[in-house]
Amino acid sequence: MFIDSHCHLDRLNLSLYDNSLDNVIDAAQAAKVDKLLCVSVTLADFPAMAEKTTHYDNVFLTCGAHPLNQDDEIIPEQLLTLSRHERVIAIGETGLDYHYAPETKALQLDSFKKHIQVAKQLNKPLIIHTRAAQEDTLSLLRSEGADQVGGILHCFTESWEMAEQAIALGFYISFSGIVTFKNAHELREVAALVPDDKFLIETDAPYLAPVPHRGKENQPAYVVEVAKHLASIRGQSVEEIAKLSTDNFNRLFKL
Repeated sequence: MFIDSHCHLDRLNLSLYDNSLDNVIDAAQAAKVDKLLCVSVTLADFPAMAEKTTHYDNVFLTCGAHPLNQDDEIIPEQLLTLSRHERVIAIGETGLDYHYAPETKALQLDSFKKHIQVAKQLNKPLIIHTRAAQEDTLSLLRSEGADQVGGILHCFTESWEMAEQAIALGFYISFSGIVTFKNAHELREVAALVPDDKFLIETDAPYLAPVPHRGKENQPAYVVEVAKHLASIRGQSVEEIAKLSTDNFNRLFKL
């Protein structure tokens, strides 16, 4: 069985699935995707996301605001309250993105700190987005004591040096469809090096559909393609990738 450790079910274009989220979940289960982690990107949208997925026992939630969503100030009390939802198992996605929005650096840093503080209060792992911000991401994880809760560096595209330091802080490295892309040579080198007990697989659906589905909307069922590519990169069977990543997910979230 597989686990999609990062998807955005509330962002799917349901018109592609006969306007039914049931069809997305059914397709995932047919592909042997047993669990899904539906990730929050704004606090304002969290209640609707929770309601939309409420009938699916195999869908877990996170609560947080993406670093590129800085229109609304993060109020720790609000984040804390929303994150107490019974299906929320992680805080985020949060982090830093200086590639697309270096001008909001100060806001991103403030938001990131608040997410880490709430994660520590609730003893829940963090879902981290990081792009072009390696030094500040690692520095903040250290200074704010994020190693107390650990978490995931999702959709990883950074260096092995960053992965190694994050792993030392108790974080897992998650690979998305990007690892299947033709020009992702350096990322595949990283994927070969991450220890068996520290990697996860994800889709980031509806974004970043893996080969051979590039150009289509991504969906949780396609996480199997990520597993297939990782198996080839790491010299392991698809079954081994499925078991290791599932065990890692269950260990991180104490499921």
